Amino acid sequence: MSFSSEVREELLGLKMWDNNSNLKEDEQLAKLLIREAFIEKGFINNPNKEYHLEILFKSKKKEEQLKKIITSFGISIKSIKKGSDYMLYLKDGEEISSLLALMGASKAVLKFEEIRVIKDTRNNVNRIVNCETANLNKTINAAVKQIEDIKKIKDNKKFEMLPENLKELAKLRLENPDATYEKLGQMLSKPIGKSGVSHRLEKISQIANENKGLS
Repeated sequence: MSFSSEVREELLGLKMWDNNSNLKEDEQLAKLLIREAFIEKGFINNPNKEYHLEILFKSKKKEEQLKKIITSFGISIKSIKKGSDYMLYLKDGEEISSLLALMGASKAVLKFEEIRVIKDTRNNVNRIVNCETANLNKTINAAVKQIEDIKKIKDNKKFEMLPENLKELAKLRLENPDATYEKLGQMLSKPIGKSGVSHRLEKISQIANENKGLS
């Protein structure tokens, strides 16, 4: 059974009118109208794929009336013409969850939220991994370039002419190609921060470029 069918089945099993409800009669009637519209011609996509809920109408007047009712509950539902029909739709997970709750589909809300949490967590993890991978590649590329610059200076017989602070850092970089700026700074005889390491490595790069073509 599809997720949309499960929602429809749950709504069909609810009482038409709840005399014990704390809601005012007009609010309960509004919820009933939304529920009936969804049962008649509503659809919700499998949230594992994408977030999408829609309700179709043959009459633009009815579509506008229900849109007014739904938005009165603080849900920003959108409208569009679809073929000969008029459609109300939501694509935001939180908004869809709110509408399901408004209709009284509590079981569907729990299932939808469970899927949404897992999906959002997975997406966040992927974003973090992609960001860390990009940063790692950037760090590796920078280290490779720095080692090439140092070797270039050595090839041009200029290494021993470097100031002691640059020479010490250059040696550490050659010995620790995968070390971060922070780690390199801590290894120095007189530790410095990341910005200090970056400044010295840039200076080494400038010297290497000045010596270009001398070998």
